[in-house]
Amino acid sequence: PRDREVVGLIASSLAYGRVQQILRNVAWVLERLTPSPAAFLEASSIRELEVLAKGFRHRFTTEEELALLLKGMRGVIRRWDSLYQGFCRGIGERDTTFVPALSRFVDLLAVEGGGRPSSLLPDPKRGSACKRLHLFLRWMVRKDAVDPGGWEGLGAHRLIIPLDTHMHNISLGLGLTQRRHADLKAALEITHAFRRVAPEDPVRYDFVLTRWGIREELSVGGLLEEMEDIKEG
Repeated sequence: PRDREVVGLIASSLAYGRVQQILRNVAWVLERLTPSPAAFLEASSIRELEVLAKGFRHRFTTEEELALLLKGMRGVIRRWDSLYQGFCRGIGERDTTFVPALSRFVDLLAVEGGGRPSSLLPDPKRGSACKRLHLFLRWMVRKDAVDPGGWEGLGAHRLIIPLDTHMHNISLGLGLTQRRHADLKAALEITHAFRRVAPEDPVRYDFVLTRWGIREELSVGGLLEEMEDIKEG
């Protein structure tokens, strides 16, 4: 799980742009962290990680931003043994979602990385939907044919929909939210709607629904038409 969480945070953080570009740049990073990403980070110096990141570029993400992310993970792993343990320290007993813990986790990565967060890690306190961070949590907390899991005992009921344009458009069409911006409030509204159907796992439909906005042979309009047919039939 220590390697999986490191790979997951890197991959989710870079999950914007064209798919082939994402795959190429994630591979670029992981090739330099072999054979064990977690052990590599734990054993590396700050300077070594800065050198490792030299020459990296992923759309708007510079080598400096990648280095900040790697240094933050290094610090958390060195202090708490794993990203999981660092994240769990931020979970409050009364938290109904992972949003507060996620904000504390971003702060922790910033502190351990040298004082400022990488731009790859948006802060939920600022109202962002933080789609990529919630995607990371979905991967690590859930375990089925879609999500590999690894973070045991946290409970999928506190997960929030990783809200992107596709899910936002689908949710608007289905009446799950009226918010015109895909922000944190919209993500919470949509998750609340799904929680009424699947209270223990409100993000279970995220992967299959977003295919309608991603795959060429499918469309959001086609999904909404099928939903209308089901309601009428």
